[in-house]
Amino acid sequence: MVSNASLKEESEQALRKGLDLYGKKQFEEAVAEYRKAAELGNADAQFCLGVCYEASRGVDQDYAEAARWFKMAAEQGVAGAQYALGVNYHNGLGVEQDDTEAARWFKMAAEQGVADAQYEIGYCYENGKGVNCDYAEGVRWFKKGADQGNAKAQYGLGACYQDGHGVDQDYAEAARWYRKAAEQGHAGAQTNLGVYYYLGQGVAEDKTEAARWFKMAAEQGEAHAQVGLGVCYEGGFGVAQDYAEAAHWYKKAAEQGDEAAEKALKNLPKEYRK
Repeated sequence: MVSNASLKEESEQALRKGLDLYGKKQFEEAVAEYRKAAELGNADAQFCLGVCYEASRGVDQDYAEAARWFKMAAEQGVAGAQYALGVNYHNGLGVEQDDTEAARWFKMAAEQGVADAQYEIGYCYENGKGVNCDYAEGVRWFKKGADQGNAKAQYGLGACYQDGHGVDQDYAEAARWYRKAAEQGHAGAQTNLGVYYYLGQGVAEDKTEAARWFKMAAEQGEAHAQVGLGVCYEGGFGVAQDYAEAAHWYKKAAEQGDEAAEKALKNLPKEYRK
C-alpha cells in the first residue's frame, strides 16, 4: 500500500516537472505532468491544469474543464483558483453565469489578499452584483486593492470619492487615486483626471495637463477622452488650435457611437466635417 506521504511527494515532483516544462514552452508535456499531480489531489497542479484549459496551452481550449479544475483547487484554498473561478461565474465561461457565485469566490480570494479579487468584490458591493449593495464595503475592498497598487481598484476608489459613495465626497482625494491609476495606464482614470484638470476640480485648473491626459486615454480608444481632446483642439485649450485634429478625434469617438462627438463634429467649419 502506497503511503499518503509517498503520494504527496509524487504529486509535488510531477508539479515541479510540469512547471519546468511549462517554462520551456513544452505545453503538452507540462499538461501531462500537471494532470498526473492534479489527479493525485495536488491543488496547485489542479489550478495549473485549469489555466492550461482556459488558455489553450497543450490542450484544446475548454472553459468547462478549466472551471472544473479551478473548482477543485479553489475548494482546497488556492487563492488564484478562487479568483479564476469567480471570473468564470462572472462571465459565464464553462459554468452558468451566476453573480452570487462569482461574488462568493471573489470574496474568498480577496480575503487571501488577491488584489484583482479585492477590486472585483469591491465592484460587486458598489453595484449590488451578487451581494446587497453596500458602498462602505465597496470602499473597504477597493482600498485594500488600491493599497496593493491595483489600478482598477485605485480607479474604483477614486470614483467612490468623486460620487460620495461610502465616503465623504472629496474631489482632491478622487484626483489622487485617479492619478495613481492613470500613471499605470488606466484609460478611465486618465480621462477623469483630464476632466479634473480641465475644470479645476480637485486640482488646479491646467488645460495643458487636461489635454495631455485626454491624449493618453484617447490613444487607448476611450471615447470620452477622444471628445475631450477634440474640444481642446477645437478651442485651443492646452494645445494649439487645430480643427483638423479636433475633427480626427471627434470622428474616432463618433465611430464608437458617442453622440456628443457627432454633435461636435457637425459644429466644426464645413471643410472639416468630412
